[in-house]
Amino acid sequence: MGLAMFIIGFVIFIIYVYFLIWNIFYSTKKQREENNYGSQPDVLDSDGMGDFSRFPKK
Repeated sequence: MGLAMFIIGFVIFIIYVYFLIWNIFYSTKKQREENNYGSQPDVLDSDGMGDFSRFPKK
């Protein structure tokens, strides 16, 4: 009976670790999709100066 409990516990642990890793990768992918600022133009002009005030001339 002790060996059977160990095996069942190990199987439950493996399933838990699998879903933990899957959740980490899924959440990271979802967050990158939602926070993809590179594909959208900057429509908020906070200072009223346009884009030229943020980038100094070289």
